[in-house]
Amino acid sequence: MVAHRLFGVAMPVFAPTAAVGTIVAALGQRARRTAELLAGVAGGILVSDALLWLIGFGPWQTGLVVMLAVGLGLLVMGDSGALVAQAASSAVLIATLWPALPAAQWRRLEEAVVGGVVGLVVVGLLLPVNPMRVLDRAAAPIVDTVSVELENVARALAARDADLAIVALERLRGIGPHLVRMHEAMNGAEEVVTLAPARWKRRRDVERYRRALDHADSVVLECRELARWAANGLQRGEPVPEPLQHAVAGLAAAVRTARRAGRHGEQYDRIREAACEVARLAGRADRTGGLGQFGEGMVTQLVTIASDLIRGTGCDPATANRMVREAAAT
Repeated sequence: MVAHRLFGVAMPVFAPTAAVGTIVAALGQRARRTAELLAGVAGGILVSDALLWLIGFGPWQTGLVVMLAVGLGLLVMGDSGALVAQAASSAVLIATLWPALPAAQWRRLEEAVVGGVVGLVVVGLLLPVNPMRVLDRAAAPIVDTVSVELENVARALAARDADLAIVALERLRGIGPHLVRMHEAMNGAEEVVTLAPARWKRRRDVERYRRALDHADSVVLECRELARWAANGLQRGEPVPEPLQHAVAGLAAAVRTARRAGRHGEQYDRIREAACEVARLAGRADRTGGLGQFGEGMVTQLVTIASDLIRGTGCDPATANRMVREAAAT
């Protein structure tokens, strides 16, 4: 309707197509997809106009124009399928229809602008997603996997079962795809609170989630290292003091607490208390004496993870490290 009534396009076909392309784009990529779509259309038009004016029309000219338009799209942004596809389709349209419809290329650009803008209006004003629900859904498999496998590591330490610790380590190694989806969800949430006025009130919550996510990758990697230390220590028959088992189980609880804080608002004190308890138990395990190389490595890893959890609540590194040191010393 906009393309027809405002721009005078008799039969707007590409405008609704462009709108749908924007709406169905992955969350967090809609604004980028629209920009790529417009850039691809404009690039295809410019290349085709320039070349066809020089070499004329025909089958081989069409092939050459399309090849160069695709090449330009790959050169400018090779990882964008949308840009390359639009550049190629625009080149095909102009090379085949321009003799009969000389203004077709500019109508296509007008329709691309209309469709992209309407698509953004739909996802930004009419049907914006709940960014916190998106983030919580993406965080769930990460938290569940990490907390469950940490509990398995704690059980492995209590039962001196190296095989159980190895299984937990392998499952923690497979968490990478979930982290990728979490970052994609974060990009989408940031896009929503930028474009959708109805979600602007969630900006602070999304910023809080972003701050925590900046440390989530480190926590997951460190938990994986913790499981590796545990498996190696058990395989070598090192002593496992009871406070060390409790510290690993407490870390699993602290990870769950961090997720609940993200879902229900700022509950930073609970996260800090849980992290300090982990450091306190790790310190007690260290003071029992008799820890082997891998047991000492677990203590160091637990203290490091506790510090990262506290930093995820907004504490600066110096404050987080001080809180952890004081807890470990008690």
